[in-house]
Amino acid sequence: PINFYQIQTKFRDEIRPRFGVMRAREFVMKDAYSFHVDAASLEATYQAMYDAYSRVFERLGLKFRSVAADTGAIGGTGSHEFHVLADSGEDAIAFCPTSDYAANTELAEALAPEARRGAASQAMAKIATPGKKTCEEVAELLKVPLTQTVKSIVVIAGEKLVMLLLRGDHVLNEVKAGKIPGMQDFRLASAEEIQAKAGVPLGYMGPVGLRDDLTIIADRSVAAMSDFICGANDSGYHLTGVNWGRDLPEPSLIADVRNVVAGDPSPDGKGQLEIARGIEVGHIFQLRKKYSEALGVTFIDEGGKSQTMEMGCYGIGVSRIVAAAIEQNYDERGIIWPKSMAPFQVYIAPIGYKKSADVRTAAEKLHDQISAMGLEVLLDDRDERPGVMFADQELIGVPHRIVVSERGLKENIYEYQRRGDSDMQNSDLQTLLQRLK
Repeated sequence: PINFYQIQTKFRDEIRPRFGVMRAREFVMKDAYSFHVDAASLEATYQAMYDAYSRVFERLGLKFRSVAADTGAIGGTGSHEFHVLADSGEDAIAFCPTSDYAANTELAEALAPEARRGAASQAMAKIATPGKKTCEEVAELLKVPLTQTVKSIVVIAGEKLVMLLLRGDHVLNEVKAGKIPGMQDFRLASAEEIQAKAGVPLGYMGPVGLRDDLTIIADRSVAAMSDFICGANDSGYHLTGVNWGRDLPEPSLIADVRNVVAGDPSPDGKGQLEIARGIEVGHIFQLRKKYSEALGVTFIDEGGKSQTMEMGCYGIGVSRIVAAAIEQNYDERGIIWPKSMAPFQVYIAPIGYKKSADVRTAAEKLHDQISAMGLEVLLDDRDERPGVMFADQELIGVPHRIVVSERGLKENIYEYQRRGDSDMQNSDLQTLLQRLK
């Protein structure tokens, strides 16, 4: 295979630059593209890139997850995202702590409930729910669990009106819904469109008694429900005790159209899912022939025939890694850099550097000794008070701090503190250097 890469400044028409350098109009990115004679070669390089990316983030000292991802508009047959785990992350990722399964929530499959649908135990009844349009409001009014309600999401797909049914506590996954045949470019229907096409006010629509030509797509969890609550297609009313087969036909289509939630069974059958926030810092794709076919990128094979190349692409957000590392490693005083990313490994704070020749000589000698060990060291030669120096060191996140003072030198003592620790430790010079080493 042939690989090309670049590390380059990029510009993006970002409508709302935010989160520091997380979403900026200008950023540094590493791009790579690979070209292959067949799918087997692409898969081998894809795995090599996956392993290389994993090693990069491991060596950077970051807590990360690689997750199976939707290929989206870029296309292809498979992709993986690399996420740095952080509470402030823009993306939700689903993972199983007892297995290797991980995927972003756009892709993670919500399995059908294992339990079979229960038998009907209630008669259907029309209940007044004035002003209560959401499942949360209806559940609170009727004193029932939110999980007993069904929400109706009405969309326009092409020229058709389609109703998507989800359990009251679940959220529509638009990526999954968009993969259903005929739903590629669906959009939410407006209140005016719902009223005009179905004659029902927004907030009270439900699947009972609708026109035969209206398509109903039920999420897997809804298809397994009995005695559920839904809109009555009448302003100010809902239906209780609704059951499939008795009160309305079985759904036109049953599909996975929701986001997974914590506690859902893992698709690999090896535990339950947990949800974490992540910051995407890398993404790799098996593009296959989508672009090479469109652009006529071919090669002559061993038999003299023209063949279309297979392609892969691979990206790392270089400047975004810096922001993600900070979001994952900080406290109220500032940054706590992983040692591999710190701009300096050691910070020397000489007390009275301008006033004491002994302190100045000892600090500069210590600087040279640590540098000779191959460590990057920052000597603070400003005429500042200790509190100011310590605050700046903590703010910029240098992992190790050494304090040199006249009093300490008289006793051959240097004060040492690791960033993030609360206590300082005193040691002689040789012990200190050995600790740093």
